Amino acid sequence: MAKQITIVGAGLVGSMLACYMSRRGHTVKVYERRPDMRKAGYIGGRSINLALSHRGIKALSKIGLYEKVEHIAIPMYGRMIHDVQGNTQLTPYGKEGQAIYSISRGDLNRIMVEEADKFPNVDFYFNERCTHIDFDTNTAQFENNESKNIATQKSDIIFGSDGAYSQVRYQMQTTPNFNIHQHHEPYGYKELHISPGPNGEHLMEKNALHIWPRGSFMLIALPNTDGSFTLTLFNNLEGENSFAELTDEKSVTAFFQKFFPDALALMPDLAQTFFKNPTSSLVTIRCYPWKYKNTCLIGDAAHAIVPFYGQGMNCGFEDVNELDDLLNQHHEDWEKTLYQFQTQRKPNADAILDLALHNYIEMRDLSGRKDFQLRTQIERRIAEAFPEKFMTHYSMVTFSDLSYHEAKMRGEKQNELLEAIMRLDNIEQQWQGDTVLKMAAEWLEKN
Repeated sequence: MAKQITIVGAGLVGSMLACYMSRRGHTVKVYERRPDMRKAGYIGGRSINLALSHRGIKALSKIGLYEKVEHIAIPMYGRMIHDVQGNTQLTPYGKEGQAIYSISRGDLNRIMVEEADKFPNVDFYFNERCTHIDFDTNTAQFENNESKNIATQKSDIIFGSDGAYSQVRYQMQTTPNFNIHQHHEPYGYKELHISPGPNGEHLMEKNALHIWPRGSFMLIALPNTDGSFTLTLFNNLEGENSFAELTDEKSVTAFFQKFFPDALALMPDLAQTFFKNPTSSLVTIRCYPWKYKNTCLIGDAAHAIVPFYGQGMNCGFEDVNELDDLLNQHHEDWEKTLYQFQTQRKPNADAILDLALHNYIEMRDLSGRKDFQLRTQIERRIAEAFPEKFMTHYSMVTFSDLSYHEAKMRGEKQNELLEAIMRLDNIEQQWQGDTVLKMAAEWLEKN
């Protein structure tokens, strides 16, 4: 039986959810507090680029959307590590041909809204801020940002897909037994830019995610289709070499000259543009339950994570895909579906949150160290030797259908093997010999 569904939030997860629900024959109304990005354009300065990978591609492909966005996705086959001297080293992400894809958040969101809006049973309402949810009557209240008019929308099901600072979740905090943990990280980020070359070409390797690891902070760069790169500086908010010390053009130039000289050479206007975009904070959200009566949280509203595994969007898209599978499994029984959705997805959301936090340490610090690079080579060698029994931890998360929880547990277990191998005498000289594979075979036999 067709339902009346209200979706709060027309971002990536909300627009994908609208696409899925419309294809199931439901009547969908989507309310978004921001202006219509198709008319106003996407407002940059806050994480424009995303890394689309297997889980997200699978969810897009299921409803025929991947072929609509493939042309704006640039494959990145590995991490390009930049040291202070400007030397670079490429570390592949997976097997030959495997890649994650740099894609513009704004372009992707626009395409998905356009696709959802083609359905006669979908309506979008922009500049509408959610102000109240009546959980007993399934009624949501909205205030127009411009006219200040109040509108109410009654429906069968309400989804909160309105991001890390979700108004739906805020309303849900008043319900019985709702638990929430919100943590702002002591570091933040600033978006920067490298322009295309004189002929529109990329000035660095196009098919890689560039990382400048510097111990307690880092710079990353993702390619854009116009030949430019979007850069993000992740740094501590306070302390030595932090954002707090970058107060003027002179300090910014000196900081980049010391730590990122090769990047600085490609950004002649850095000192003038550094202060154009805000220094933004990073937050993690754990909460439960996600469902109360006929209202349910999804995406970042349920599980906001830091961006260091490139899985925030992919996890949100997987939410929608699994919700769709559960609706099929339970023959559109929404009570059973939403209950199982939260119990099934919660452990995975917690797992990828933990993995993303740890990956910041790996990216900013470990990825630039010789011992970690050797460990990564050994892990890849074992995976190639025993493809049916062993996957690299990164591949489990990024290129497989394993649940995030299972990937986390397997990764922690495999860590025991890798640590034992790294403790071998002269491992730097003998890692390509028989000893490593023999140890791996024995460990895999037991585990």
